[in-house]
Amino acid sequence: MAARLFLLVCAIVWLPYGLYCLAQPDSLATAAGVVSASHTGTIELRAMYGGLQAAIGTLCLLAALRAGLVRPALLCLAFLCSGLALARLTGAAIERELSSYTALGLSFEIPSAALSVAFLLQRRAKLKPTETA
Repeated sequence: MAARLFLLVCAIVWLPYGLYCLAQPDSLATAAGVVSASHTGTIELRAMYGGLQAAIGTLCLLAALRAGLVRPALLCLAFLCSGLALARLTGAAIERELSSYTALGLSFEIPSAALSVAFLLQRRAKLKPTETA
């Protein structure tokens, strides 16, 4: 039950932000200093900040509603949030800067990755020796 609540919280964060970025990619200029120099750049912002994040939020929402999707959603979040956090930390180290936007991203991504892994391990520990996670 706790894993499904966690996924619902993730859906509440990822889905609206993704839809907002899909509809308003120029908002990233103020929030994150991310701007596009061409129509292709704007399409890329809509896809990566909008479409991908909305899809993650949708997966989390569906998993919060359907028990059979909990494990795949947790696995997805574990990989995606770990990758985002690692890339963001690496980028911050290379640039020698930690903006408030970067810190906010890390403050969501690191706990999300850790909780996803913790819930996966918890689910695995509850299985009988003959079952697989």
